Amino acid sequence: MYVYSYATLHAMLKILLLEDDIKLASEVRLFLENQGFVCRVVYDGVLFFEQVTVEDYNLYILDINVPRLNGMAVCKKIRETDTKTPILMLTAYSLVEDKVNALNCGADDYLVKPFHLDELLARVKALLRRDDRAPNATGKAYRIGDLVIDATELKVTRAGKEIKLTTKEYKLLVLLAKGEGSPVSRRTIAEKVWDINFETGTNTIEVYISFLRNKIDKGFKSPLIHTSAGSGYYLKEKK
Repeated sequence: MYVYSYATLHAMLKILLLEDDIKLASEVRLFLENQGFVCRVVYDGVLFFEQVTVEDYNLYILDINVPRLNGMAVCKKIRETDTKTPILMLTAYSLVEDKVNALNCGADDYLVKPFHLDELLARVKALLRRDDRAPNATGKAYRIGDLVIDATELKVTRAGKEIKLTTKEYKLLVLLAKGEGSPVSRRTIAEKVWDINFETGTNTIEVYISFLRNKIDKGFKSPLIHTSAGSGYYLKEKK
């Protein structure tokens, strides 16, 4: 019996790498192509956007310190029109505030330099899993008060107003909706939303809960996202 490898099943997935270190870019491209991916490389932010007009990509990997338009600016610009394509940010900075800045720009994950190629591959696979791109493929619609999560269209509205979410934000919101008003623990959120990418000891979950509150609750009559002290977070209309 022939066993299909990950590379065989995903040979047509395309990755666009923004990296100005020619040696590192070459190593990453060769490594990813040996794993069965199609990997294109650009060396500055302006060339990045020229390339995305030529081809569609399944994942973006962005170095921060690149010429003309840096990775943070590129990430922000991507998210103005594209909230779904996963973005992995490469950074030489390991401080929590630097990572939070990357997440604030719309990145789904970050990897601190120097890194091992095997870890890069693990993070790429995690971001490309089907449940990341389509967190709920059952066609179910979740309704919490005036909030509607349409899992068929991957669309979120509140009081009829469409709310744009990143992939991670959407997945977190769906997980809370599945809790049906009961608290979802930080451990469950870490396992279901961040998988192997979650780093204990950071405030990543709190940051994303804050992102969701700004988009889901801010400007509306009553909050739907609540904190249960010591238990986690839950989504519920309180009357």
